[in-house]
Amino acid sequence: MSRIVGALRRTFGIVRDHVGTDTLGNKYYIIPEQKTWTGRLVRAKRMVEAANPTEFEYTEGNIPMEWDAWIRGRRKEPPSIEELLKNEAYRGQIKVKAKELEERDLALLAKEYEEGLVATPAKTLATGHAASSNFGKQEISEEPTSTANEFQPGSWMPNPKK
Repeated sequence: MSRIVGALRRTFGIVRDHVGTDTLGNKYYIIPEQKTWTGRLVRAKRMVEAANPTEFEYTEGNIPMEWDAWIRGRRKEPPSIEELLKNEAYRGQIKVKAKELEERDLALLAKEYEEGLVATPAKTLATGHAASSNFGKQEISEEPTSTANEFQPGSWMPNPKK
């Protein structure tokens, strides 16, 4: 039977087997290992047909991690729908817990600032690079400064180059 299927595949082109579909609508296929008409063995390939095929509309996260691991060969079996839903719920729980923890941390920090246990961060206004000789010093501008009412043509002359 496999010889007949192989002959049909060689005759009519590559046949891909549908493996699964994710919650986003992406379809996953495998092209099984096969021999060419010359007898050369072509290894199996895994591929995805995106639900949104235009490249410029692709964003990170359009392919779930479990399917990405299957496509790249890091796992042998494709993920099941139950596994995908369980992992998605788990990631949602982690996001909620992280948000709660961040809010609790900000509330604790505000309380510590209020009680004086922690010094409030100083706002510095240093310009330039710390390694430069004029770090933190007020730079004198050589650009003309005036308003439109006071300006007199030819009244400002640039400083000579030193």
